[in-house]
Amino acid sequence: MSQGSGAENISRVAFIGLGVMGYPMAGHLARCGYKVTVYNRTSEKAQSWVTEYGGKSAPTPAQAAADAQIVFACVGNDNDVRSISTAPDGVFSTLSAGCVFVDHTTASAQLARELAQIGRDRHIDFLDAPVSGGQAGAQNGALTVMVGGEEDVFERARPVMESYARAVGLMGPVGSGQLTKMVNQICIAGLVQGLAEGLNFAKRCELDVEQVLEVISKGAAQSWQMENRGVTMNRDEFDFGFAVDWMRKDLDLCLSEARRAGARLPVTALVDQFYADVQARGGGRWDTSSLIQLLRNR
Repeated sequence: MSQGSGAENISRVAFIGLGVMGYPMAGHLARCGYKVTVYNRTSEKAQSWVTEYGGKSAPTPAQAAADAQIVFACVGNDNDVRSISTAPDGVFSTLSAGCVFVDHTTASAQLARELAQIGRDRHIDFLDAPVSGGQAGAQNGALTVMVGGEEDVFERARPVMESYARAVGLMGPVGSGQLTKMVNQICIAGLVQGLAEGLNFAKRCELDVEQVLEVISKGAAQSWQMENRGVTMNRDEFDFGFAVDWMRKDLDLCLSEARRAGARLPVTALVDQFYADVQARGGGRWDTSSLIQLLRNR
């Protein structure tokens, strides 16, 4: 079993949620030798995972968590997290004292604090641990994981999370992982809009857009978005990647938290409305780089 120090006694884990992120993440755990039990709302997806990776599936989150030392979850939003954690058949109903619940969902910091308190009442440890890197990062085991929680709990779970991550960092107490992910999404929103405007400008000025990208990506304008989305943006290819619907969910979290913190996010608020326009055009499942469509098709 490929485990680092701190994980020697951890062999049994559960993974709740086998979407585009969770499916490969759970797969990396299995490949590293952990005994993995999975749960997915659609049981056919769970069975497909078992066929591909081994392990076993369970009909409820509670049953998946019953024998686990660490439970990982990666679902859609706050309500989804509550449904798999605090509902009667949720993981908190069967997790044993001393176990760890790691939530990889991008959710609210307030929910993270609520779940941590429920865990404390039951002697269960909790980490909020949203990820960045997209579907490709999950498939390649190269995610960045931003974690909130106690240091000793983090150190117990970190070697296991490294099965599917290239960077795992403790950002502070519970909730800090979610707040860090909000910073990540705020920065991305502005970058994507700037890239969309730049590429649209280049095209209207009759420049060779891909040649422009080749040159400026070697300088100060370089970014992950430019490297991974510049060419596809120019070609109007959006049927992949991180959906606009999910980005709007994330930006809503950012804007809500900003109001509580008294932080101004004028660019983020503007880009959020641009994404609402993309949704209105039927692009809710398009990649976030589809912002350029608003500039090309006014």
